[in-house]
Amino acid sequence: MVVKQKSSVLFVVLLLIISLLSGCSNNAATVNNQDSESTIKSNKPIEIGITQIVEHPALDSARQGFIDALASKGYRDGENLKIDFQNAQGDIPTAQTIAQNFASSKKDMIFAVATPSAQAAFNATKDIPILITAVTDPEDAGLVKSMEKPETNVTGTSDAAPMERQMELLKNLIPHAKKVGILYNTSERNSEIQVEMAKELSDSFDIEIIASGVTSTNEVPQALDSLMNKIDVLYVPTDNLIASAIAIISEKCIENNIPIIGSEKGHVEGGALATEGIDYYKLGFQTGIMAVEVLEGASTKDMPIETLKDTTLTINMDTAEKLNIEISKEMLERAEIVKGGEVQ
Repeated sequence: MVVKQKSSVLFVVLLLIISLLSGCSNNAATVNNQDSESTIKSNKPIEIGITQIVEHPALDSARQGFIDALASKGYRDGENLKIDFQNAQGDIPTAQTIAQNFASSKKDMIFAVATPSAQAAFNATKDIPILITAVTDPEDAGLVKSMEKPETNVTGTSDAAPMERQMELLKNLIPHAKKVGILYNTSERNSEIQVEMAKELSDSFDIEIIASGVTSTNEVPQALDSLMNKIDVLYVPTDNLIASAIAIISEKCIENNIPIIGSEKGHVEGGALATEGIDYYKLGFQTGIMAVEVLEGASTKDMPIETLKDTTLTINMDTAEKLNIEISKEMLERAEIVKGGEVQ
């Protein structure tokens, strides 16, 4: 009887030991699984959705500058970063769909290039950080409370054109100019703002502004025809629709001996005579540096909208020769020269 009792006790003890060992094993497995999940989570690439209203040199340069800035700080696409680039092809409903898809897929950040894309992104989410560029007046566009303190999930850079410098350039190159035409997209608030700015400056430069609005590239040739006999020079604002038609506009103006003053380098590369404008690559790069700050903990609500202070004089010598316009030695010495459609 005693032997049987001892055997029973030993059996129970063995069961307890096996149970304890099994529990320890399971706990270790749980800890290991948690560590694994934590590692996977930390190694998950940051996802940034890039939405761009249309492809043209200025906006493309800004996008590349943004990507290069991220890479310069260690965030590289295909490694620890996953970039989803979507182009709306100039269609606002498409821009809205892109923004909604980015919001529903819970991107870590949205980079919006140009006002329509920025507005679509802001309408789609108030939580995901949105970095913007190529937006002339973010406050007027309803994206931020103020340029100094956004107080929203939006920050980034403005491409506000140095209009006064461009008007000085216009008068230096075409001193006799009195009537300045502006071709712009009536459905883009940025463009309307620039027309208003030009009109405010008109008295200072002794010029008259004759504006002609369009709603699509199909209307551009007819709008140009209506301007040709009324103006001495054409000014092209930072307008996405107009920029996409700059080759057509330049050809028509050169045929009619009308110089074009552009607002950014892409216009000059497309055939405009000259510009004193900002570099969109640098603007995008500056936005990318801001994006890194946000990714590393900064709040968009407290980050002021930035601008690019430096401007670059760019002159298209092919166009100058066709229009028989002489460029001073002083201008040539400080300008980037475009010849054959490329910067020399």
